[in-house]
Amino acid sequence: MKAVIYHNPACATSRNVLALMRHAGVEPEVVEYLRTPPDRARLITLIAAAGLQVRDALREKGTPYAALGLADPALDDAQLLDAMFAHPILINRPFVQTDRGVRLARPSETVLEILPPVHAPFRKEDGEVVIDAQGRRPTKKPGQ
Repeated sequence: MKAVIYHNPACATSRNVLALMRHAGVEPEVVEYLRTPPDRARLITLIAAAGLQVRDALREKGTPYAALGLADPALDDAQLLDAMFAHPILINRPFVQTDRGVRLARPSETVLEILPPVHAPFRKEDGEVVIDAQGRRPTKKPGQ
């Protein structure tokens, strides 16, 4: 399976997604998007293919989002994209593209929707079970 992950190695979610992809037997092309951001057309394509609006692809935490006034609802998609290109840290991560589609893999287990079936146990870095010993995804109780 061909796959690409727009990755930030400093991000735990991104690291978990990459590990989960490899656990599923998929060795993706890893694009460290802070070093090599996708071009405008590519980012627009990823956002649309993931079924998102541009605003949904913006990262707020640990970015200049507030300082740039990006919460202003009057800003249009072009202005938001301009900010994302000026400050790639504003691009939420990780975006993953496989033969089965595109997802903004937040939470990390969202990537399972576009990977081959995974039955072997998998835990996130923090120990959270994503796939249990029986090959099932644990159900979360309300409020978890």
